[in-house]
Amino acid sequence: MPIFKPDNLDRRILASLQRDARLSNVQLAEEVGLSPSPCLRRVRLLEEAGIIRGYHADVDKAGIGLGLTVFVGVKVERHQDETSTAFRKAVVLLPEVVSCHLVSGESDFLLQVVVPDLAAYENLLLGSLLKLPGVSDIRSNFAIATVKPQTALPLGHLPQAT
Repeated sequence: MPIFKPDNLDRRILASLQRDARLSNVQLAEEVGLSPSPCLRRVRLLEEAGIIRGYHADVDKAGIGLGLTVFVGVKVERHQDETSTAFRKAVVLLPEVVSCHLVSGESDFLLQVVVPDLAAYENLLLGSLLKLPGVSDIRSNFAIATVKPQTALPLGHLPQAT
């Protein structure tokens, strides 16, 4: 897949939508300096290209009772395609796992897990995580405090359009 190379208008559109995805097309157009029709065309092209993958609400985890975030390093037994594929398919089905990354280093995968409390994590660990295909080791790191929550992507580092 070729790397998307946005121009300055695309960057401004993406930055504005990262800041507030609820902007109307008219508000967005005004903010980025376009008329509404070309702005809507650009947004649709960004969506069709898969650059804008969706629009989401930023929900306060603790505010809805999900007060524990755990970063889980998972080591798998074998690095065979079938084991890795089975692990990936199984982990995607766990709603408590809000992200999963294939990583280098001590672990093979790094999961971000969000649960109400330690008892809920224990249930997930014993009932699901340790039973995932190919798992040989799990290391849990508990978030004490969030210093910097997930923020907008650093659009200033995107490749330039030619």
